[in-house]
Parts: sequence; structure tokens; C-alpha cells
Amino acid sequence: MARTTPHDHVVGDPPPTEGEPLYQRVATALLGELRTGTVPPGERLPGERQLAEHFGVSRETVRQALQVLRRDGLVATDRRGSHAALPGEPVEAPAAAGFPLGARRAGRDTAARATVTWEVPPAGHAEPLGLAPGRPTLMHRYWSSSADGREQRTAVTSFSAVVLAEVEELARYRDRADGTGAAELRRAYDWMRRAGLSLHHRDTITRLAGTPSVRVTRRVHDQYARPLELTELVLDAQQDVLVYEFTVPAAV
Repeated sequence: MARTTPHDHVVGDPPPTEGEPLYQRVATALLGELRTGTVPPGERLPGERQLAEHFGVSRETVRQALQVLRRDGLVATDRRGSHAALPGEPVEAPAAAGFPLGARRAGRDTAARATVTWEVPPAGHAEPLGLAPGRPTLMHRYWSSSADGREQRTAVTSFSAVVLAEVEELARYRDRADGTGAAELRRAYDWMRRAGLSLHHRDTITRLAGTPSVRVTRRVHDQYARPLELTELVLDAQQDVLVYEFTVPAAV
């Protein structure tokens, strides 16, 4: 079979028209979707078959379009597939609750930071997650404070071997989990859901005696009762009322 060039018509594609090549039009359309946050930065693109069905073209044309975007540094490809490489955050809010539990966006009234490490989880995390004693895993640490320093939140999350095996966006953090760089895992629950995991959250709230703080312990497992993550959040609210607020997005 002769090798297909970017200017050849491929069986399964719409008939060629004058002007811009079909693969270039597909690349432009896909770039537009990436810029609107359809696929957030760093996340895997749908497979070639899905993209071909989405745009109504052949898989070869999709390959040519992806090559255009790779050449321009807008898509990166590794052994796990192709990923959006545009800078910035997605325009649309995540469909599921943000991660970690209790996280707030940094802004004028709030300071926040988050890091990831690859280490042995703290006492009380390994057994619920099914990890052998002394076995390291991916851990996420989050801290935030109000501008006046009166309300602080700290969260420590340990991930199970199950979720790291099935959610590649999380697995990719292992190679950069040195505790120094900022970690953006805000969409972690969306990544889990996109990997086919149904999430069951169980939150336990405990008052810390002699302090104005409370501890919220979240355990998450999937539809097969396999543990996915465990988060311990401590809120130093300096007030008598604890407000737990969340939003459920409307169905699309």
C-alpha cells in the first residue's frame, strides 16, 4: 500500500475541497476545543478512533492533524497517548467536587499551596488503603490560610495502588513527586470518574478537644469497594459554626 501523505485523500474522509487541507481543518477544530477546556492541559486526548468519529474523518486524517499540533507544541505524545499541552487552566469548572477536601482557590483573601511526594504514608493511612506496611505511595499535602491568618486548613492525602494503576493522570505525578514543585490535582476526582470509577465518599467529622479545630477524614472507594484515597483535613476555624458548602453541577 502506498504511504499516505498529508495531501492524499483517504477512504472514509469527506470528498476533498479546494483550499485548506482536511487534516488542517481538523487540527484547527481540535485546537479550538482544547482552548475552550474540552480537554484540560495535561490530560489525555480521546483515542484516534473516537476523534475520527467525532470529526467525521478517517483515523489517518486524525493522525495528520495531531502531527500538526505536535509540531506546534500544542499536543505532546508519550507511551500513554497524546495529551493537551496548552498552558493555563480549563475554562469550565470541573464536573465533580474539587480536590482535596476543603481546598480553596488562592486569591486576594486566601493563600494556598500544594505539593506531592512519593513516600510511606502516615500511621492510619496504609491499612485502609490496602498498602503493605512501609510501602510508599503518592501523597498530596495542601495548606491554606485566610489573609488575617485566623482560618487555616491543612489536608494530607494518600492514594492507593489501585487508583494509581487505573488513573494515569495521577500516576504521571510519581516522577515529579519530590515535594518541591506546586501540584495541581484539583481535577483528581474528574480524572477518577473518566477512568470509569464511581466514587463513594465517606466523611467523618471529629471535634479536636480543647481547640477550635475539627478534623474531617474522607475515605473514597469505587463501585467495587476498592479503596482509592484517604484524606485528613484539619480546619482551624476560630469560630463556633462550621459551614460545609458544595455545588452539584447541572446535567449537560
